[in-house]
Amino acid sequence: MSIRPAYDEYNEYFESYVKLVPEGNIREILTQSLQRTTDIFSTITEDQANYQYAPGKWKLKEVLGHITDNERIMSYRLLRIARGDKTPLSGYDQDELMSGASFDSCPMSDLLEDYTIVRQATLTLLRGLSEDAWARRGIVNGNESSTKAWAYIIAGHELHHMNTVKVRYLNESR
Repeated sequence: MSIRPAYDEYNEYFESYVKLVPEGNIREILTQSLQRTTDIFSTITEDQANYQYAPGKWKLKEVLGHITDNERIMSYRLLRIARGDKTPLSGYDQDELMSGASFDSCPMSDLLEDYTIVRQATLTLLRGLSEDAWARRGIVNGNESSTKAWAYIIAGHELHHMNTVKVRYLNESR
């Protein structure tokens, strides 16, 4: 799947994520980002994983946990839409999810393993989709969106947070 979703395939809220995704096959892009994210987080020590760049900002462990939780939710949306389920799906509050998480008590290696398994499940799901399934649309948080758009939103959401990790936590340039 190399054709980007059209603007009418997702809520404008997600435009900034979709725009971050480079041209190419979305499955390959997600596979490459799995490797890049794994490479970055596998070098982070437990002390670094508990770093916050400013008061009220997430620790690195929380960023990775959020990326993983978000992908679970967005992959679920993708699955329901791809299978033709017309049941409207709800939105979610990331801060509420974060307040119920216990990423601080998890070793970084466990969080990275969880992220890897979730991404592999997403890739397996995408591999099995027919052309018809990629084009299907459903309602999420009151807005119509396509299966294809959710794959791009997953990729763009991760890219967004990894850009922040590089600049704010690891002091790298983009």
